[in-house]
Amino acid sequence: MQQVKVVGVGMTKFGKFLDRSIKDLGVEAVQAALADAGLKKEDLQAAFVGSAVMGLITGQECIRGQVILRHMGIGDIPVINLENACASASTAFHQAWMAIASGLYDVVLALGIEKLYHQDKAKSFNALAAAVDVEEHAQGSKAQEGGLPSRSMFMDLYAGLAIKHMEKYGTTREQFAKVAVKNHYNGCLNPHAQYQKECTVEEVLNSPLIVYPLTLLMCSPLGDGAAAAILCSPQFAKRASSKPINVAATILKSGMERDITTPSLIERAARQAYEIAGLGAEDVNIAEVHDATTPAELFAYEDLDLCPKGEGGWLIDEGKTWLGGSIPVNTSGGLCAKGHPVGASGLAQIAEVVWQLRGHAGQRQVKGAKVGLTQNAGGWIGNDTAAGTVSIFTI
Repeated sequence: MQQVKVVGVGMTKFGKFLDRSIKDLGVEAVQAALADAGLKKEDLQAAFVGSAVMGLITGQECIRGQVILRHMGIGDIPVINLENACASASTAFHQAWMAIASGLYDVVLALGIEKLYHQDKAKSFNALAAAVDVEEHAQGSKAQEGGLPSRSMFMDLYAGLAIKHMEKYGTTREQFAKVAVKNHYNGCLNPHAQYQKECTVEEVLNSPLIVYPLTLLMCSPLGDGAAAAILCSPQFAKRASSKPINVAATILKSGMERDITTPSLIERAARQAYEIAGLGAEDVNIAEVHDATTPAELFAYEDLDLCPKGEGGWLIDEGKTWLGGSIPVNTSGGLCAKGHPVGASGLAQIAEVVWQLRGHAGQRQVKGAKVGLTQNAGGWIGNDTAAGTVSIFTI
């Protein structure tokens, strides 16, 4: 297996774009990644395109990648379409990495794209509910009067996990709220973020209740967007005009039947990623994690071994994961502030880490960052995350 470099990243602003098509969003992200790398579209030898639910929203199924890339004059090369819940974009990245690492190609595109927002929010919530075993969950969402879902069913899942964490470790709603305060502050520093407004702990706690203990500002929003990365072999990377970033490890796993003594998917993936990279959690300078809700970020601290089990609340209280702390997390604003167009989020995380390791993150720059980590997860099956990735990047 040969080393793999990331030489270009790009993304759209995340937001609610009823007037923008998948072609428009996808082309913007790909063009930005190519420009960042200093390469031409003709250099691309293959493309891996991840999306999750936009087929259910737009009706465009089967050949999403071909439709988007043809619109910008990219054809003939292999285009592989991937769907893996909220981990779709990071799965596309993993497959692109494997195509380079195996020696099959020298330069490959990974694209993640999503159209999730719809004027009828029930349509978006129903689409998200497809990320479970639908036979086991005949009714995937809580219903309003008239049978229409009032929220994503995953908010109920996260709420249940949050309550268990509170009962077992004494974690508080105020600690969950502090994650939102941190991430919304970081979002103000990110021009690509969907939300760019600071908030206080009190504002988070007093925002509309979604399902106890979660309030609106503790949850990621519906939205649209795209993100892309260009991966190269070491030899081809010399042709790029940007600073290449090393992919030290990228691990993709799926859920399995487990009991309370078995590590979660993210724990298992993190341990393998650290081993392959020859690094430990103590070496990580910056992390982008899957905060679909703020409790999920606290869970990630513990699953990624950034702190012992039960101490995620302490980590946020002590400011360790804030900008200026010892291990800044979600400097982009995370899913809660940057936005969560589910099929694009994993590559947006990677873009942020690449910018940080290059020193190009502007006001949210982490000084001296040399090792970055991303954790992206999606779906739920049995009692485990259905799909998830952990990747480590170095300069």
